[in-house]
Amino acid sequence: MTQDDFAPGTVWLIGAGPGDPELLTRKAERLLGKADVVFHDALVGAGVLALTRPGAELVSVGKRSGRHSKSQDDINALLLSAAREGRRVVRLKGGDPSIFGRSAEEMECLAAAGIRVQVCPGITAASAAAGSAGISLTLRGLARGLTFVTAHARAGEMLAIDWPALVRSEATLAVYMGRSAAGEVARNLIAAGLSSETAVLVAVDVSLPNERLVRGRLSALPFLVEAVSDDSPTLLLIGEAARDRRAVSVDAEVIAVEKC
Repeated sequence: MTQDDFAPGTVWLIGAGPGDPELLTRKAERLLGKADVVFHDALVGAGVLALTRPGAELVSVGKRSGRHSKSQDDINALLLSAAREGRRVVRLKGGDPSIFGRSAEEMECLAAAGIRVQVCPGITAASAAAGSAGISLTLRGLARGLTFVTAHARAGEMLAIDWPALVRSEATLAVYMGRSAAGEVARNLIAAGLSSETAVLVAVDVSLPNERLVRGRLSALPFLVEAVSDDSPTLLLIGEAARDRRAVSVDAEVIAVEKC
């Protein structure tokens, strides 16, 4: 892309990464420095927002722990209105816009109205958690793939997930928004045939100064989550790749919990 890729009346969907401003891409930082208005998720921190240009309008439209400030239709309408006013518009999303970020809905709405919309990827929480914990998300011969799953469901509804297929996949499972559903996730995976001794890593506030990482086994997953999480963003990594195999130390506090 050239340096004039952010014309007035266009929209960029930008991944804010997991929280640490230094994990933004150089492209994301450049685009934030040119935006007239930034519609951002609730979980995008002050350090990332500080990279916007002076005078840019910052509008929080995000959702957190079931508290919705704007509906998706409202967000679509705001993006469309700002672009039609000839403003340079950024939709700033936590992590990567295309992983549980509803980017497709916003892109379709804008494209249907003739608005040019582009995507700037971001580092997703699973990658950042693996870096902090010193693990690889895939392992030759043990974890042949990586599966992203969201544990978010409407109140009172069961998770609509094919649990046996997840177990058969021999992949590392990255379960996003997994805090409240940790018990259900563990029960269903074990019932589908995954060993209760399978390694898990619970990652809270990934990449931030107050990041917490805790290791254990699948049968103890609800306890592990309760031990380290409050209402903060919580990621669950499940599978052999989550087991600690490090030969060198990593600059992160990882708590091993075995008594469960």
